[in-house]
Amino acid sequence: MEAENVYHVFDWLWCSAQLSESDIATLPAIGIEAVINLAPPTASNALPGEAELVANQGITYIQIPVAWEHPRLSQLEQFFAVLKAFKRHKVWVHCAKNKRASAFIYLYRRLCLAEEEGAASYPMSEIWTPNPVWQAFIDQAIQHIKGPSAHD
Repeated sequence: MEAENVYHVFDWLWCSAQLSESDIATLPAIGIEAVINLAPPTASNALPGEAELVANQGITYIQIPVAWEHPRLSQLEQFFAVLKAFKRHKVWVHCAKNKRASAFIYLYRRLCLAEEEGAASYPMSEIWTPNPVWQAFIDQAIQHIKGPSAHD
């Protein structure tokens, strides 16, 4: 893969920074059925025509454009709903640098899978330490979004 910060989280879940056109071409070979892009289309390294490139591979493309300075709980809940909808399917989550994606996956692991901190923090802890905006968002999500019963 050409993308940076590629992590295989579960047998069905991968995450990374921005995918390249050649990365997208390899996704069917590993059985990816959905791509979730958490970066806005205005991200500095956005791939023009990404939605079409993914769709042309026969893969579902979902974009939840999370503003770097203003992540919202509604976007996190939308992310949880998409993962629930694609349960038992292989999913690739990405953003510009795998910071948004890894934070959303961390919250999914904590809030939906009820994993312990140590396990849930992978791969976020490998990629970055959330800045004050993102740490506040994480804290808010943990406080306001209830666990597995709401999203199983």
